[in-house]
Amino acid sequence: MRFAKDTSDRLVRAADSARGTRGTSLQGQLLIASPHMEDPRFKHSVILMCQHDDSAAMGVVINRRSSQINLSQLCKTLEMGTPRFCGDQPVFIGGPVENGRGFVLHSQDHMRPESVAVTHEIGLTSSVKFLRDITDGTGPAQSIVSLGYAGWSAGQLETEITENAWLHLPSTSDLVFDPHVDDIWHKAYARLGVNPGHYVNRPGSA
Repeated sequence: MRFAKDTSDRLVRAADSARGTRGTSLQGQLLIASPHMEDPRFKHSVILMCQHDDSAAMGVVINRRSSQINLSQLCKTLEMGTPRFCGDQPVFIGGPVENGRGFVLHSQDHMRPESVAVTHEIGLTSSVKFLRDITDGTGPAQSIVSLGYAGWSAGQLETEITENAWLHLPSTSDLVFDPHVDDIWHKAYARLGVNPGHYVNRPGSA
């Protein structure tokens, strides 16, 4: 289980470089699982897309809390000592890929040099120093600490969207950091104006 010690890792750097492809990129969008999603790892999931370019796509699930670990326990595992603040903050399961790797989605009121902007409101950092900022009480006002991420190879996500596995809409801080985690999937559909009960699992239909 690890966070980067000083600088952002390959995926976070890739998120920064994806700014050059915003015309077609889903970076900064929320990816919302179809009601017919059969993969149990993504059932009713909402994912903030942090990178999406011609080579790959990467995002972090924002509505799946771990039932096994909180921030205090994570700090103990990382040998960071007992946190002064936020010890009871939940840790999220960011996705099935590299579930020992940590990421923090956060408001941009606190950024480090290694942080990258996912949107104009939300940043992404994988530095253990950032985690220490949170537990010292000097971190951002809003944050989601996650282990793992969701990843797609080149063209894979586009194919899944064509097959109606996912919908998407622009992210907002109020939805990303909504404390009522179990409601985020339904709220995302409400913002789309789509009733999930009427969603048709057929390419080109909704």
